[in-house]
Amino acid sequence: MTCMPTVFVENGYRFFFYSNEGHPREPMHVHVMKGGAEAKFWVSPAVELARSHGFSARDL
Repeated sequence: MTCMPTVFVENGYRFFFYSNEGHPREPMHVHVMKGGAEAKFWVSPAVELARSHGFSARDL
């Protein structure tokens, strides 16, 4: 079973990560969800949007 530890919640946005994602393992990143929208951001070496579904450009 894959765990999804929540890092924090702010204004309805939930920031979380999967503890065992990808094969081979993906670089450090965080997922963000609000309502039905989800985005994935690479964390290192710089914060960068990996993908997004349902968020407006303004929200991102």
